[in-house]
Order: sequence, then structure tokens, then C-alpha cells
Amino acid sequence: MATDVVMPQMGESIAEGTVVRWLKKVGETVERDEPLLEISTDKVDAEIPSPANGTLTEIIAQEGQTVGVNTVVARIAAQGEAAGTGAPAATSPATAPVAPPPPVAPPPPPAPKPAPQPEAAAPAPQPEPSNPAPEQPRDLESAQPRDPDSLDERRRTKSSPLVRKIAQENNVDITRLKGSGVSGRVTKNDILDFMQRPTPPATPQPPATEQPTPRPPAMTFAAGENNRIEPLSVMRKKIAQHMVLSKQTSAHVTTVFEVDFTNIDKLRRQHKDAYAERGAKLTFLPFVIQAIVAGLREFPVINASMDESSVIYHRDLNIGIAVALDWGLIVPVVKNADEKNILGLSKAINDLGERARTKKLSPDDVQGGTFTITNPGIYGGLFGTPIINQPQVAILGVGGVKKRPVVVETKEGDVIAIRSMCILSLTFDHRLIDGAVADQFMARIRAIIEAGQFTL
Repeated sequence: MATDVVMPQMGESIAEGTVVRWLKKVGETVERDEPLLEISTDKVDAEIPSPANGTLTEIIAQEGQTVGVNTVVARIAAQGEAAGTGAPAATSPATAPVAPPPPVAPPPPPAPKPAPQPEAAAPAPQPEPSNPAPEQPRDLESAQPRDPDSLDERRRTKSSPLVRKIAQENNVDITRLKGSGVSGRVTKNDILDFMQRPTPPATPQPPATEQPTPRPPAMTFAAGENNRIEPLSVMRKKIAQHMVLSKQTSAHVTTVFEVDFTNIDKLRRQHKDAYAERGAKLTFLPFVIQAIVAGLREFPVINASMDESSVIYHRDLNIGIAVALDWGLIVPVVKNADEKNILGLSKAINDLGERARTKKLSPDDVQGGTFTITNPGIYGGLFGTPIINQPQVAILGVGGVKKRPVVVETKEGDVIAIRSMCILSLTFDHRLIDGAVADQFMARIRAIIEAGQFTL
């Protein structure tokens, strides 16, 4: 049978991927686990291996097309199978039986003409009622045009001079009033009663639709100017969407702590050569991760995730490490970080970073993170205020480690000493985490780091 090649799940929050490049063409032979195509998401650019041996018989998703996860993007047939069927290819098309043409159906008989309908009789005139209902009294009669020569109009107009004067001074159309006098004339009481009644409220007008503020037109640049225009990559578009979504979802708050890294710096200098001989580059990051793991055990809410109606507390301690690439940002995950010592963490960090830069990460490498660390200090930054990696509820920013003069308490008193200092910033989701809890978590991390007691 033909094997379907599907768009893999590249992360827990990833619903689609874009085909960047096909590494094989239709009709070419592929081997199992041989790179077949390259895809891009907001978390990872990766080469997808072939799931089976055979021949690439059909490409469904073309380069540049975005499709959902688990969508079939191509098919691979085993040797000797027909394309797209999984059945053995026919040895001779001439041997296939020819189906007889279907019989021609006779034309349908003509539809009978509809019988002429008799003309509808004109409706009989309705007799007028002998006793019409009496007219209901009205303060103001209908605003239909009136005949000035009618008997009622003349009677109202011939009201007393006093009534007409009151009507003129108060701008009242006397012919619109229902009079109670002889022959329907409007009396003084009629017009005074009318004037004392409250004026009906005016019909509210719908509010005017507010016109949106027009955006300034996009700047255009003529050919030949010193500008280069490139379309956003698939990864950069997805990163932009993910960052905006995170800011719209979480109530971001950042707390900043200054931490003394002097003891970590001593341990790193002491063991870095031995670690290099064992294939691991020792940086400050493994020590930070080990301190984070201890803090997450004491404050499990920091290691949680959140949706609209519930909180998910994770037993696993999977630490995502943001890796900056030339074409974007990827967050591979160190799984079960609490089970690794400093050497194991160093190897895991180095391996994930190298495979991220060479596009060798597997889908599992970017899934399952429960807490994320980003390192703006690697380029000399003092500290940063990172954006939460959804659906997590916190992220730690590690600033640059700098030697600074610091006041140190000793038994003899306060002294000024040169210490290796670093600023750690925790951005947390205030919907779930209160400031006091965030600060307690950070205080615990600072105590662990400054004590310098780590499992090497």
C-alpha cells in the first residue's frame, strides 16, 4: 500500500506548517528516514524524513503552501505499486476490459399544458356598518392634511378671540385641537389644558457612526533608492502572531532581582576544562537551570499552564531554552531537567543548540515545555523583560554577568568587594501568579545561586 506523508505536529501550540522546499521530486526513489522535505513553523524549521522506502508518486502540498498538522502532503508507493493506489501496477493496459457504454435513456414525454384557470371573481363590496364605533377622544388629531373649508375647520377657527390670541402667542395650531365647546369649538379650558400637558419626548436619533481614523498611507520607495524589501519568512510571521497573542492573553508583570554569581563563576572556571574534555561547554546556564528546578518544586504554580477555565499543574519539569538563530527564534526543551546534574544539563543544552542551528530538531524537541529561560545577557544586555511562551505562565530572563563593586557584609563589618553580578527578571502571568509568590520564587533562586551548592 502507498504510505501517506503527513505534516507533523511541531509543538503543542502549533496547528499548521508551511512547506518550504521539497528535497525529492515525483518519481524519485527515497529511503526510509532520508530527508524528504523542509517545513517551517513559528517554533522550528526542520527537515522531515521519509516514513518508508519507495518512490515519491504524488506531491499534494506545494512549496509555500501552509497546511494543518496531520494533513497528507505527499504519498510514497512501494516498488511495483501503482501510483496512489497501493495495488500492483498493470502489466498491459490493453488487457483491461472495456466497459460497454451506458444505454441512452429515451427523452421524457412533453409536460402537459396547464389547464386555464378561471378568472377570479371581483370581491363583493363590503357593506358599511350601520352603527360605526364612536371616535376615541384625542388630544391632537391626525396630522393628515385638512380641508380648510370643512365644517369642523370653520368651527375651530371661529373660537373666541381670547382662545385665538392664546394660540397665537404660544404658537399652537388651533385647528389641530379637539374642542369641547358647542359644535366642536375650542374653548379656553381646552387650549389651557393642552398647554399644561408635558411635551412628548423627541424621538432619539441614532448616534452618528464614528469614522475610523485613517491610517497614513504606506511609504513607497522608488527603484534605485537604498532600500531592500523582503517578504516576511513563515517563521517570522508565526513569531509575530504568537507574541501578539501572548500579550493579548496574559497579564504580563515583570519582577527584577540582582544576584551574586561569584560562587557560580568560581565553579565554572574550576571545572570548564574537565567538562570540555567530556564534550560539554560549561556556561552559567546549567547552574541557573538547576536552581530553577529547585524553585519550581517549591512553587509549583510557576510550573503550571493555564486556559480559560482551569490551571494545569505539571509534574514534569521540562525547561525550554530560547535559541537565537539568524532567521528567527526557537525554543527547544530540556526534558526532565530535574533528573540531570550540571554535566547532563550542559550536554543537553549544547546538543539542542547545535541541532537548532543546523535544522536537525525533531518535533519532540520543541514540545512539552513547562517553563522557559531566555538569555539576553549573552550579547551584553543588562536584563530583559521577555514575553511569556504560551500556554506557560512564567519566563525567566538571564542578564549579562558583570563584575561590579558591591557592598558585602562580613563579621568585621561592611566592605566593598568586586563581585560577579547578574540581573534575573521573571515575567509572570498576573492572572494566576501574585507578585508575592513571584518574589518568593525569585528570592529562593537567588539564595540557591549565591550559596553555590550544586550537583556537578
